[in-house]
Amino acid sequence: MVSITPVLLCGGSGTRLWPLSRKSYPKQFAAITGEETLFQASARRLSGEGYGVPLVVTASDFRFIVTEQLLAAGIDPGAILIEPEGRNTAPAVLAAALHVAASDPEALLLVAPSDHVVPDADAFRAAVAAGVPAAQAGQLVTFGIMPDRPETGYGYLKLAGAPDGTAPVKLDSFVEKPDVDTATAMLADGKHLWNGGIFLFRACDIIAAFETHAPTLMAPVKAACEAATTDLGFLRLDPEAWGQVEDISIDYAVMEKADNLSVVPFSAGWSDLGDWDSVWREAGPDENGVVAAGSVTAIDCSDTLLRSEAGNLEVVGIGLKDVITVAMPDAVLVADKSRAQDVKKAVEALKAKGANQATIFPKDFRPWGWYESLVIGGRFQVKRIHVHPGAALSLQSHHHRSEHWIVVEGTAKVTVDGDVKLVTENQSVYIPLGAVHRMENPGKVPMVLIEVQTGSYLGEDDIIRYEDVYSRV
Repeated sequence: MVSITPVLLCGGSGTRLWPLSRKSYPKQFAAITGEETLFQASARRLSGEGYGVPLVVTASDFRFIVTEQLLAAGIDPGAILIEPEGRNTAPAVLAAALHVAASDPEALLLVAPSDHVVPDADAFRAAVAAGVPAAQAGQLVTFGIMPDRPETGYGYLKLAGAPDGTAPVKLDSFVEKPDVDTATAMLADGKHLWNGGIFLFRACDIIAAFETHAPTLMAPVKAACEAATTDLGFLRLDPEAWGQVEDISIDYAVMEKADNLSVVPFSAGWSDLGDWDSVWREAGPDENGVVAAGSVTAIDCSDTLLRSEAGNLEVVGIGLKDVITVAMPDAVLVADKSRAQDVKKAVEALKAKGANQATIFPKDFRPWGWYESLVIGGRFQVKRIHVHPGAALSLQSHHHRSEHWIVVEGTAKVTVDGDVKLVTENQSVYIPLGAVHRMENPGKVPMVLIEVQTGSYLGEDDIIRYEDVYSRV
């Protein structure tokens, strides 16, 4: 039985799905079209018989989210490579290939973004199986999506011949995102597929392709891998060497130059969820063309997406047509559906005015759980803090603030200047300014508390860590 190592690329920001997707918590970690997150669904799709444990390439800020979501999906986390900074897909793929090749140069790698939607996982695995013989013969196999409309937001793959089922076809050329007339013509000729950005190849073959077509990437990426350090089971690529790596996609670096490419056609449904219009399409509009998610009410609406991501915030649409409305606790998007691709302009405008909503997600996810700010005043802040069973915050102190903790769910084990005690529901504890303190959840259910901070400065950087089980000291 052939074993395939899935390589999940997990570092994008997905700004066109703002405000749900932001730099601090991008779309792959959100449940957009189902109960599972896009990342979990991707990992599950690339698992089962014939697949090894996944190798994930991600950013340091997401490392604990990755492991938490994999474990929640019942998937054993394999190697997790930490990029010191984003350098696009080419360096990420090369680092993954070098890591795997160190133990098995002929290992088959299936490289895929972690934020795509593929409803029929069995059909996708069948398409992968169809590409295995070509990959074992030294081909770089990519997967082309059979188009069902003249899409201008995707790049295309021009085939050397007409597709026949899932049999691999030689690639003629890559085509950049076209205008609508060109896309319509390509849809009609039957020899153009959408570029899904998914690849299957042996580690040795893709490394050879980099050596031939992108040799300047080899030395710094190899150095970053060789000088990588282990951190709580994560593998941190060396930041100094990684800083010398060019920011370039694998298409530009290798695929558009290689002559050993084959394409496996795939026609069982796919979306990269690149904008809210694609979310509307994938969610399955009702008979009026309305997609409603969360606490929403639609009255006489058509071809409209209404979505509320705040349980206590009801979104009501009346007489809307071709409108996208997405409500978060701290931001609301209202846009014409035809302008879905322009949402990234809103993010740029918010960045320019210094708005936190441009990049910061309302919930701040940490290795021990998460917190969200409920109220912020001039000299006070109220937070809700959720701590996973068995998890613990760092032993810390603050220069500028004191804190009141009120437990509302579960039990907290609290340390204040060496004094340790259990605080149960409806009990509270006071943390004086400068006190060395920690909270832990000793139970088997989540612990939730309300924290009231008071002081002259309430920034998250006012933390002195003395001990931390997550090595953040």
